[in-house]
Amino acid sequence: MTSASSPTATITVEFGFLPIPRNLRYDPKKPHHFGLVLNVAFGFASTFTVANLYYCQPLLIQLSIAFNVSYSEVSRIPTLVQAGYAIGLVLISPLGDLLRRRQLILCIVTISTSLTIGLAVTNKLAVFEALTFLVGVVTVTPQILIPLAADLAPEKRRASAISVVLAGLLFGVLIARVLAGVIAEFQSWRVVYYFAIGVQALVLVGSYFILPDYPSKNNDLTYLKILWTMAKFAVTEPLLIQACLLNLGSSACFSNFWVTLTFLLGGPPYDYSTLVIGLFGLVGMFGVMMGPLIGRTIDRLVPWYASLVSILNLIVFQAVQLGAGGINVAAVVIAVIGLDVFRQSLQVSLTTAVFGISVAARSRLNALMILSIFIGQVTGTAVGTNLFVRFGWRAAAAFSMAFYAWMMVILLLRGPHCKRYTWFGYEGGLEARKKVVEEQKRLQQDKAKDDDPPSLTQEKEKGGENGDVDKKEDTSVGVEMIDEEKGKTDLTS
Repeated sequence: MTSASSPTATITVEFGFLPIPRNLRYDPKKPHHFGLVLNVAFGFASTFTVANLYYCQPLLIQLSIAFNVSYSEVSRIPTLVQAGYAIGLVLISPLGDLLRRRQLILCIVTISTSLTIGLAVTNKLAVFEALTFLVGVVTVTPQILIPLAADLAPEKRRASAISVVLAGLLFGVLIARVLAGVIAEFQSWRVVYYFAIGVQALVLVGSYFILPDYPSKNNDLTYLKILWTMAKFAVTEPLLIQACLLNLGSSACFSNFWVTLTFLLGGPPYDYSTLVIGLFGLVGMFGVMMGPLIGRTIDRLVPWYASLVSILNLIVFQAVQLGAGGINVAAVVIAVIGLDVFRQSLQVSLTTAVFGISVAARSRLNALMILSIFIGQVTGTAVGTNLFVRFGWRAAAAFSMAFYAWMMVILLLRGPHCKRYTWFGYEGGLEARKKVVEEQKRLQQDKAKDDDPPSLTQEKEKGGENGDVDKKEDTSVGVEMIDEEKGKTDLTS
């Protein structure tokens, strides 16, 4: 086995004993092709791992009966799994910037599958709660796959690749509740967890035979330094902070909409049954499936403009809900589709932009983005529910409208072509087409190289080879050089 000290080392075994299929071993001379099959596999894995967080929600009544406890006691279960997930985002997902992602994914999927076996067989509530918390901690596979997809995909397809994985994640959020509710309607709640074991085992086996190996990107960093640089990014990167604020707002509105939708449809003038209300989740899935198509459009635009279009459309569809959501069900259906489509497109555009900050820190950047979404979900659920109960559906809808307006202000504070450490303002023009911007940058680089004296040009090239570009940057920051024709990707830290 070749030494792993170099980022381009070829590793032949996993965990010291498990052989890696020859076609999946990393070869810098022949990078893996990130095609549709692999992209869809990433989406499938995201769907049936993130689902672990939501299976329990429709099962609370059955769990209270099975464990012979009150509703208030079993109500801790969803909170525990979400708390575990938050801890996993902070402590585990940043490991994607330190370890090989293939090995990390195989490890955490194995652990989550094993813990789910305990959920399916235990007869004690305390054990079930403890295992639920631990399952939440290791349910971060999608947050490792998203940066990996960004690394493997060609730059011209990066937003499309990310959108497929995000679509899988959002699909898992929606389908978990539907599957758990349907299965539990006809079988024991334990069957839901047997199903979860089966699909996670499928993800595990599929990951072994499909997931390509990829070198770790920060051999010079330790785990504590990874956590420190993540905290540093959270207060020093203007683009990241802007994106996190926008993510927080959109997820708060998303959670507010879906939580209060149950109350809206269950009361007058609709008075729908639980089954009919559940079917609105299928309408939301249609919006999720539109995500990859939106991703293809985002690939052609500067991400800032994709975010602008998304927020404008979110305001339009929220206006439909604000005006007629409690009057005509057609308005609700229109809002469900529009809000799902453009909330997803906003997240894809923001993720694409933030991943451009640092190639070597994408897992940490993604973890911070997802944390902002988590905070937004808690905010939207708590505030939206309180507003609906006290003042009705229109007040809850107005809360989301105000949030979308606030998001527009946040976006407009910082223009599409600002330099990395510019906090406010506009610079670099207003061009919206990504292809044109990339061509302009290439021409500027060629001109600068022609204008430089030969000795200075050689010195810069030498500095680039030694990884000594801009020593003021964090050591985790890498430079990605992509040859689209050959599909090569080199990382220098």
